[in-house]
Amino acid sequence: MQIRLDGKFALVTGASGGIGQAIARSLAASGAAVAFHYSSHADTAHASVAAVQGEGGRAVAVQADVADPASVQAMFDAAERALGPIDILINCAGIDGKQAPSWEIDLADWKKVIDVNLYGTFYCSQLALKSMVARKKGVILNISSVHEVIAWSGYSAYTASKAAVSMMSKTMAQEAAPFGVRVLSLAPGAIQTDINRAVWSDPEQMKDLLTKIPLGRMGKVEDIADMVTVLVSDVGGYVTGTTLFVDGGMTDYPEFAHGG
Repeated sequence: MQIRLDGKFALVTGASGGIGQAIARSLAASGAAVAFHYSSHADTAHASVAAVQGEGGRAVAVQADVADPASVQAMFDAAERALGPIDILINCAGIDGKQAPSWEIDLADWKKVIDVNLYGTFYCSQLALKSMVARKKGVILNISSVHEVIAWSGYSAYTASKAAVSMMSKTMAQEAAPFGVRVLSLAPGAIQTDINRAVWSDPEQMKDLLTKIPLGRMGKVEDIADMVTVLVSDVGGYVTGTTLFVDGGMTDYPEFAHGG
């Protein structure tokens, strides 16, 4: 089976590196025209665009602060002027924030995570839905996290934002389904990127992490990107209103494999 997205236009937020970049490149490789969103790393976003164009694809880099609705509107306007109406939106932009117990975290730091992860996802989704519902087609896929269901001490804003994104996605899916629009989430587990280099480059931390993953390895960005490409294609056309966990079994709670 060959996954093709020819004639589709996808906007991927957080596409200047890591998982978002891999998703955008995968969609482009399957034939989609792609807008690579970046917040501050313009160089890597433009390098990705050049690579896609060098392979004969259509791509553009667009900048925005997803926590600012006016900036998001400007990004959508620029992307649609360049590539047309959006068929696929991938909300991948996100931050985990500063680590601190809930009773010690600075309120501004806590709110910043919510502003980016939850409000940013809503702002982008709202604009995409207005167009998709009117045209009666489209897919929104939100990158969540295993921490929408697994608590993570020191990161209450992050876990709250991801749990909220999950339920928001389900509600949007329910609202948009009569118009032929799908909304769903994908929740990565431990994926090897530069952001968590401190963990996978330290043998002791890596050993501890692998005890939490039944498949015995960290995920690769391609594990997420390939699954996203399947889900937003016609192959995934009957999937909406749910979260798919791509986590090597982390949410299977391997600690219970040897008794309760």
